[in-house]
Amino acid sequence: MLTATYTLVALSVEHASVRLSLLSFQKYVRSTLMHQNSITLSQLEYACENLNSLYQACHWRKTEMYLIPALREATERADQLLDELNRLNQAALLSIRMLQEKLGSVADVREDQVNLICESIETFCSSLLKRLEKEEQELFAIARHAIAGETWFSIANQLMMHDKHLEEMKRAGMVPVAAVEAAKPKAVAARNLAGSLRVVDDGQISIPGLQVLPVISVEESEAQAAPAPQVRTTRQLPAMK
Repeated sequence: MLTATYTLVALSVEHASVRLSLLSFQKYVRSTLMHQNSITLSQLEYACENLNSLYQACHWRKTEMYLIPALREATERADQLLDELNRLNQAALLSIRMLQEKLGSVADVREDQVNLICESIETFCSSLLKRLEKEEQELFAIARHAIAGETWFSIANQLMMHDKHLEEMKRAGMVPVAAVEAAKPKAVAARNLAGSLRVVDDGQISIPGLQVLPVISVEESEAQAAPAPQVRTTRQLPAMK
């Protein structure tokens, strides 16, 4: 059980980091964008860039990569909870997709669209924060009792190998500052470090088992960038269609 405790503490630390980033961005939106009558293109690009980065960071957590697959194999007791977690994830994704569909690349966003943007971002942040809360309060408790000791050793080893590989990449100067890159497994990180995210014909990033925000390169706006909250971002921005 000491291995289980160690593993769950390590996953909780990762949760805290992602939660802090979500709360920081949520606070930025509430304190700035919600009080504006319009939003500039640079602010809109900045918001979408952060949303994409945060979504990726949530998806590439160790809980998602290692604990949940092990729990699915160990028991069916978590199936209902995992379905609920997936619904929260889809709610976050849907809120941003709706935002992308309704907004064009305009130089200035009207007041009614400001409300739409802020509501979508609020839904996004609230959904992912709720998912993190349920994982810590419910998923971890089920995992502690359902997963066998030898499987905990396997998960702990995966976590250590993950961190070891990450440190090797950092020493080699291969790891960018973006948290989403730091959370990716070896094969995906290596591919993305060599260039931009691979996009398939339908405009979706190719990630196993999950649709994520489409990513394209956009020209940098000449307008001054909005003040940055304490979240890390990538250089790829969600497509604004």
